[in-house]
Amino acid sequence: MPEDFTGRVALVTGASRGFGLATAKRLAERGASVAVHVRDAQRAETAARQVGDRGFAVSGDLENPADLRAIVDRTLDRCGRVDVLVNNAAMALTTRFERITEEEWRRTFEVNVTAVFLLIRAVLPAMREQGYGRIVNVSSTAGKTVSTLGGAHYTASKAALQGLTRAAAKELGPYGITVNAICPGLFDTELTRENATPEQLAAIAQTFPVRRLGEAVEVADLICFLASEAAGYITGASLDINGGDLML
Repeated sequence: MPEDFTGRVALVTGASRGFGLATAKRLAERGASVAVHVRDAQRAETAARQVGDRGFAVSGDLENPADLRAIVDRTLDRCGRVDVLVNNAAMALTTRFERITEEEWRRTFEVNVTAVFLLIRAVLPAMREQGYGRIVNVSSTAGKTVSTLGGAHYTASKAALQGLTRAAAKELGPYGITVNAICPGLFDTELTRENATPEQLAAIAQTFPVRRLGEAVEVADLICFLASEAAGYITGASLDINGGDLML
C-alpha cells in the first residue's frame, strides 16, 4: 500500500462504520493522520482504535454548530493543519412521503447539507492558508435519480449536496482547494442491511449490470483518489460508483 498521504491530515465524519470507517482506515493505511468523527464520544474512541495508531477520535453532534467548530478545532490543535475533509455522515431515513414530519425533514437537511456547509466553512481558513485542500462529499445516486430505500427527504438532501459541491468548487478553486462529490449506489453496508432483507438485496443486485452489491472499501478507494494529489485537476464533479444501475 503506497503511503502517499504521509504528512497529510484528514477529517472523516460519520466514521463509526460503513463508508466512513473504511475511508478512515484506508487514509491511515496510506500514511495520513485521521480525525475519526462519530457523534458519541465512546463510539468515536472505538472507531479510532479500529483505524489504528494514526487515528484519533473527535466526537460531536453535527446538528450543533458549536460542536462542528470544535471538531475542526480539535483536529487543528492536535495536528496543526487539515488537508482532507470527507463529509460522509448522513441521516438516511426511509420514512415514506406522507409520513415525513417537518421536524424529520429539517433534521435530515441539517445533517446532510447544513453541517457539510458549516464544516467546509470551518476548515476553509486553514486550507486557504496552506494553499491546499481536498474536500469530498458523500452524496448518492439518489441525488441524481431517486433513492432505492431512502425517503424523499434523503433524496432531496443528496441532490442539494451536489449543488453545494459545485458552488464550493467554483469559489474555493483559486485557493488550491478541490471540492468533489461521490454518488454511491446500493452497497453492502450495515445501514443497507438494516433497511432491507437479504432476499430483497439479492433481487435488486441482479438488476445491475455488475450483479452484486458494492463493498465499502471500493467507495473508500474512490474517496482516496479524489483526496490525493493525483486528482488536483478534478473539481466540482459528482462521480458515480454504482455497478451501472444509473444507466438503467
